[in-house]
Formats: sequence, structure tokens, C-alpha cells
Amino acid sequence: VQLQASGGGLMQAGGSLRLSCAASGRTFSVNGMGWFRQAPGKEREFVAAINWSGGSTLYADSVKGRFTVSRDNAKMTVYLQMNSLKPEDTAVYYCAGSQIGVVASRSDMYRYWGQGTQVTVSS
Repeated sequence: VQLQASGGGLMQAGGSLRLSCAASGRTFSVNGMGWFRQAPGKEREFVAAINWSGGSTLYADSVKGRFTVSRDNAKMTVYLQMNSLKPEDTAVYYCAGSQIGVVASRSDMYRYWGQGTQVTVSS
């Protein structure tokens, strides 16, 4: 399974960005998708997750109400709509694929990882 993340960039605080993650290859083995981020000098942290079947979602408290994760099953693509961006959202954002069907926040539950896309929010 290959995951290709895109959509990062530079945005002012309060603005919006939408990240995309396209899955290819043996996608039948992927039942859930997650977004993680890693800021300089910090550990990778969970952002949001969604499963392919029922569309159940899970969010980190820090992004709840501002970020929305969604999926397009036909395109095998997951999106992360990020609104009301803050400087502390600055990080490299990674998408990840899990073989389990429940939404998960632990990174060790994800087998497949994309290459990351940089999001920078200026104040």
C-alpha cells in the first residue's frame, strides 16, 4: 500500500488548508486511515482518524471543532480539512493506514505511512 499526502503549505493564522491522502496498491487491506503530525523537536502526535466502512471519526482534543476528517471511498482518498489554523498547528503532517476497522489514535496501530506534507501557520 502506498500513501501519497498533499496539500500542505504556508497559511496565516485563522486560515484554512485541506490535506489529501491518496491510497494505492493493495488498498483492500486498509480499513482505517489516520492523520498524525510532528512539530520540530516534538514527538509525533495523533490528529484525526476515520474508518472506511462506517465513517466513524476520532479527533485529538487540540483540533476538535477546527479540523474535519472525511473520505472518498471511490477515490480511496482521505481528507483533512483544517480551519481556524493556529501557529501551534505548524508541523509535518503524515497520513497512515491501518488494517483494523476501528478508529485508532495510537501510531503503532498503523502499518502504512505516507511521506508527510509540511504545514506552516504564521502568526
